Amino acid sequence: MSWIWRLEDAHGDPVTGPASPTHPNQSDAESWIGETWRELSEAGVAQVTLLDGSKRVYGPMSLSEQ
Repeated sequence: MSWIWRLEDAHGDPVTGPASPTHPNQSDAESWIGETWRELSEAGVAQVTLLDGSKRVYGPMSLSEQ
């Protein structure tokens, strides 16, 4: 399967602009979000949901520092 983050606004709607690359596994996906969450937040992403193909693994997870 392919792992991807759905990037969402505060209401859970997909954002336009930044996009998540496809990752080969959950570990790579989690590393990517750990490295880029600040930049995503600054670009208007409020929360993210991790998907394995079309299956929701977890989320939404807030990108707020608080």
